[in-house]
Amino acid sequence: MARAISKSTTFMLHAPSAKKVSVAGSFNNWNTKELTAKKDPKGNWSAKVSLKPGRYEYKFFVDGNWTNDSCCSGGCVTNAFGSTNCIIEVK
Repeated sequence: MARAISKSTTFMLHAPSAKKVSVAGSFNNWNTKELTAKKDPKGNWSAKVSLKPGRYEYKFFVDGNWTNDSCCSGGCVTNAFGSTNCIIEVK
């Protein structure tokens, strides 16, 4: 049986006034310190991670507050805290 190959996956968020952005989700046990995003001159934050094919829930952690991805193409699901998490499907 072939092993699933990890795919480079980029998360992006436009937040020009943010001071610190990270990405947390089911792929990193919701660790807000593990995947820190970098900011470009236009205020776009991006973070890359290698993920195996599958369905993952995630959110951005912006200056200490949870924020959903406004460009999420995979939809959202309700979480245990009464808000929603974004979905990303890695093929």
